[in-house]
Amino acid sequence: MDRFDNSPETALAWHREGIGAALATVVQTWGSAPRRVGAQLAIGGDGRIEGSVSGGCVEGAVIAEALEAMENGTHCVLEYGVSDDDAFAVGLACGGTIRVLVEPVGPVLPEPVLAELVKARAGRVALAYEVNLQSGERQLVRDGYPHRMRMDRSGFEEDGQTFVAVHNPPLRLIVVGAVHIAQALVPMARIAGYDPVLIDPRDAFGSDARFPGETILQDWPDEAVLKLGLDTRTALVLLTHDPKLDDPALEAALAADVFYIGALGSTRTHAKRVDRMIQAGFTDEQIARIHGPVGLDIGAAGPAEIAVSILAQMTQVLRQG
Repeated sequence: MDRFDNSPETALAWHREGIGAALATVVQTWGSAPRRVGAQLAIGGDGRIEGSVSGGCVEGAVIAEALEAMENGTHCVLEYGVSDDDAFAVGLACGGTIRVLVEPVGPVLPEPVLAELVKARAGRVALAYEVNLQSGERQLVRDGYPHRMRMDRSGFEEDGQTFVAVHNPPLRLIVVGAVHIAQALVPMARIAGYDPVLIDPRDAFGSDARFPGETILQDWPDEAVLKLGLDTRTALVLLTHDPKLDDPALEAALAADVFYIGALGSTRTHAKRVDRMIQAGFTDEQIARIHGPVGLDIGAAGPAEIAVSILAQMTQVLRQG
């Protein structure tokens, strides 16, 4: 999916309010499509909408078809060509073609299935929604489609009938240490789709003046990560150079299932860090998850380039494992 949107939550709320609702999902694209596969639009029975399947190019037509599908109690698959002029209007160089699946909530998309999906999303639980367009069978799949889940790649299976919509929690970056590198890394990560959180108990570092508009927790790192929680869609980057601050968060991450752990410091500093983790009782396999020195070796000079190397390494680990 693109950035985390609330189309499933909105559709469930409208259905429960008695307005009626349908979910429209981009299931296939060709050419320069405005939205990627998995993008969703919630349509209310009174014509209200939330979300987008095309950036505005075909929403009007989708709404009309969705209202008819709600009336008939059937799903439908729509195909639209996006003209070059329409594509340009939403920021693309040329047009493309999209297929959109429309599922009325209730008669087609069962309310209990949608409610379970919404609950999982609220709890940061990753799962896939699987629908067979031929048989009409629908189910939620946990711990399945590992490649799709890692790549955030919704799409059709080889049979051409089974569509899998990936519902991953939003990516989150926890940075311990509000230092110069963090000032570059946090906005870069936000652009890349992460929800960044800074942890630094030192008032002079973790200030709104240095990080305007960002979430800053001025707790000790072990308390802060306990509040935030650590899961498979979380990356942890340690930047303080101070074991008193870094190590408590590091130990919490090693005991959890975060997808990335990076720690700033030289090879010598990292060797001392490894020794401390051994003394703390962690296994060689657990300790090997730490990327230290942090970031890809691209010859980075200065805080901004180091931030680029860290974000690149996070992406590599997320997408390639």
